[in-house]
Amino acid sequence: MIVRSVLALLILTLFTQTAVLGAEQTILFRENFDSLSQWEPLTFPKIKDHSTYTLVKEGGKSVLKAESRASASALVYRRTFNVHDNARIRWRWKVTQLSDRGNPKEKTGDDYPIRVYVMFQYDPDKATLGDRLIYGASKAIYGKYPPHSTLNYVWTGHNLPERFIISPYTDKARIVILERGKQRVGQWVEESVNVLDDYRKAFGKDPPPLAGIAVMSDTDNTGEIAVAYLDYIEVGR
Repeated sequence: MIVRSVLALLILTLFTQTAVLGAEQTILFRENFDSLSQWEPLTFPKIKDHSTYTLVKEGGKSVLKAESRASASALVYRRTFNVHDNARIRWRWKVTQLSDRGNPKEKTGDDYPIRVYVMFQYDPDKATLGDRLIYGASKAIYGKYPPHSTLNYVWTGHNLPERFIISPYTDKARIVILERGKQRVGQWVEESVNVLDDYRKAFGKDPPPLAGIAVMSDTDNTGEIAVAYLDYIEVGR
């Protein structure tokens, strides 16, 4: 009887641990950078020099190489997701060239060797009249609405104490500093963030439900060279 009770307890414990582990590892989608077919380039009208994004081999697998030379442009993933259902984003990145010039809190220093953007979708049905006018004008120029707001996860060469910085370009964007300084330059670093929690901390409210992902390398403000790599990006909970 005692043996049976102990066995039942062990089975229940094992099942619970397995269920929790499975819940923690639920993945909605994962990008391994075997190709760039799911990504589309994003360029900016006032910036003539664009960053380059290529697939290279490292350790027998394909990774994304992002390189900027006094340039700026991005890659946007074609798939969106609901951040309330899948708030966890994980990735692995490496920086090999990193600048500490400029001040990230000013436009002249708003450069990063690598950013992982989370772009929250604008919904005209829930917007104020002022926002509808602003976003409508942007759509007329660019052909689609800009994001409602963004979180920019970055690796910076500055040893800033803050985790969140308001973008010097717009108060609808927050810079989220994950890696700072040059101690881990040349090393692969794993990241895991909860975008729902970060948005609430950064903006003080809940985000729009739908979001997309982009990656960017930019040195157009400082005029320098930056090289970074991404191994994978996955979204889940």
